[in-house]
Amino acid sequence: MKINEVEALVGITKKNIRFYEAEGLLCPRRNSENGYRDYGEAEVEALRRIKLMRKLGVPLEDIRRMLDGVHTVGDGMRRHLVTLERDQSNIQEAIRLCSGLTDCRENLEHLDALALLERMERLEQEGTTFMDKQKQDMKRRRYAAPVIVTVFMALLMAGLIWLFLWAFETDPAGAPPLPLLALFIAIPAAVALGVIIALVQRIREIQKGEEDDAKQY
Repeated sequence: MKINEVEALVGITKKNIRFYEAEGLLCPRRNSENGYRDYGEAEVEALRRIKLMRKLGVPLEDIRRMLDGVHTVGDGMRRHLVTLERDQSNIQEAIRLCSGLTDCRENLEHLDALALLERMERLEQEGTTFMDKQKQDMKRRRYAAPVIVTVFMALLMAGLIWLFLWAFETDPAGAPPLPLLALFIAIPAAVALGVIIALVQRIREIQKGEEDDAKQY
């Protein structure tokens, strides 16, 4: 199978599949004739196992150990349960803090944030980890560049198509033959469609955030 077929079959993006290959979690064979990766049922099953573990939040390094046979599934789950229980404890601390603020009748601008931050810092020194959404605030900027490039390219290609049509309408006698004109129009139209498809794929990759998520481990 080719990577596009595997992507559709397993539900993992091509970029993530290549990422797992780069991490050594997947080793597809190379086609001797063209050098392309050749995926078989073994790779599909491995990707399904990786997908399962990642949906459970298991770190990549623990998945690697299980795939290599260093740890059994039970070993990996026991290690992961420790993490989940720690996360549960962290969430409980956050719930307690939020519950204490439910009766607060002040506007946010009058809230004593410093006192609460100092309290959270003391809890963090004792081992609590709070959810920090500041990094996600920057995630929106990651959408900006591909969207801007896509809009620019689409407008540019649309301008070229309009220019060809305008030239044909203005001077039909001096215009190229219709088949050639159709080709001139089809090329920028295909480019515009390609960048739009690339934008959709990029947005999906950003939403999945696999590579960013992996850096946590």
